[in-house]
Amino acid sequence: MNESSSGFDSWGLEDSISNAIRERGWKEPTEIQIESIPHARKGRDIVGQARTGSGKTAAFGIPLLEKCSPMGSIQAIVLCPTRELAVQVSEELSVLQGNKGLSIQTVYGGTDIEKQAKKLQEGSDIVVGTPGRVIDMSKRGHLNLETISLFCLDEADRMLDMGFFPDVLWIFEKTVNRKQTLLFSATFPQEVLDAAEEFLTDPVHVMSEDLEVEVPEIDQYAVRIGRANKLWALGRILGNSNEGSQILIFSNTKRMVDLIVERLGKFRFKAVGLHGDMAQGKREKVLNSFRDGSERIVVATDVAARGLDVDGITHVINYDLPDDTEVYVHRIGRTGRMGRKGESWSFVSGKEVQLIDKICSTWGLTIPFIDPPALPEGRDRDFVPKRDDWDEVSDPFGMVRVKMDMTDSGKTRREIVDWIVSEARIPEIAIGEVDQDSEKTVVEIHVEKVAYVIDVIKGRKFDGHSLNPEIEGA
Repeated sequence: MNESSSGFDSWGLEDSISNAIRERGWKEPTEIQIESIPHARKGRDIVGQARTGSGKTAAFGIPLLEKCSPMGSIQAIVLCPTRELAVQVSEELSVLQGNKGLSIQTVYGGTDIEKQAKKLQEGSDIVVGTPGRVIDMSKRGHLNLETISLFCLDEADRMLDMGFFPDVLWIFEKTVNRKQTLLFSATFPQEVLDAAEEFLTDPVHVMSEDLEVEVPEIDQYAVRIGRANKLWALGRILGNSNEGSQILIFSNTKRMVDLIVERLGKFRFKAVGLHGDMAQGKREKVLNSFRDGSERIVVATDVAARGLDVDGITHVINYDLPDDTEVYVHRIGRTGRMGRKGESWSFVSGKEVQLIDKICSTWGLTIPFIDPPALPEGRDRDFVPKRDDWDEVSDPFGMVRVKMDMTDSGKTRREIVDWIVSEARIPEIAIGEVDQDSEKTVVEIHVEKVAYVIDVIKGRKFDGHSLNPEIEGA
């Protein structure tokens, strides 16, 4: 651990890489970098536990870059589970190499294979790709796996989950001149451990005793809000962010991503969407724009956000809560990178309170319920108008409790129901229980009729008295 006392400079890295690290503003290596880089630079095989945001790309990338030379033949390969992660890793390696001059190419499905093949034929030193396309390139003769001496497998557990592990093993077997293997995984299913034992030689294991997901140390908040006013609350958060903020908003469906982007645009918030139905070129353009800061607000599904690693994300907003508690932790882990400050906001409807409770109990969290931020100083109008949200105040049967200025002195339930039915001209089935005491009367009215009934009653008098109806508890 004392190797971090003087930061990256203590390792005597190549000048081009040292300068690139310095330009990125990195001073102290992360835990995974401290434990992995010295061993990897000596040529040892590595089995490392590392998650998104831990600095793992540099942990395998720095030794990999040092061992390669700009000679136009493939010396190293990095396998990634998704094209988004492959692009992200490739870009990170390109930055970390500085002016060393290595040719780093990506190969992945969903794009023109001939264009990728042409780039490989022009000469490449490092390939970053997805297993299926790497195999395809190899079988077509565009990618010679026998020249590879350094093999890196990133996010091995996700490879297994996505059904790619047979492809990974096929590629392993074809890299017959492999001298060093680096394997990184967030968790270690038995199949991954078996592969490590078979294909790695006396590896250094860099893994914590606790394999649970690490919860980032950021400020976490929950807002009790119905769907009708999520956009209002989102407007408050966005309106209070500064120009340097980078905001990632998660939704559970592609359709909702598009709707959020469209509705934000109507209220003068420029946002871009990211989901699986978008063309690959467009997705890459969005990712690049977010990384370089030209786009501040991205709305994404979980699938599209895989591999979206941007150090500067300041806010993560769960517009929709995920069903999986571990997905929640992965989402909020997009902010607070490399020790930076970050915050997360989760919108929680009445039906989702149990879900946020489950997240808290699973991970030992305390997520306070708070109001959305107040309007910024000097602004007196909301960014997005607030709406009446009857669904949020209704019970499981769709009934809303409406309080009226009427005591239990003399009027029966039958009289009250008959009067409302007559004045509002609604079916009696739309009215539920009627509770009376010495101070008020509370009438249950179905959510589909409640707004209309309140408007009608406000303009009428019952037995000469104004009832002043309002939602109970509002």
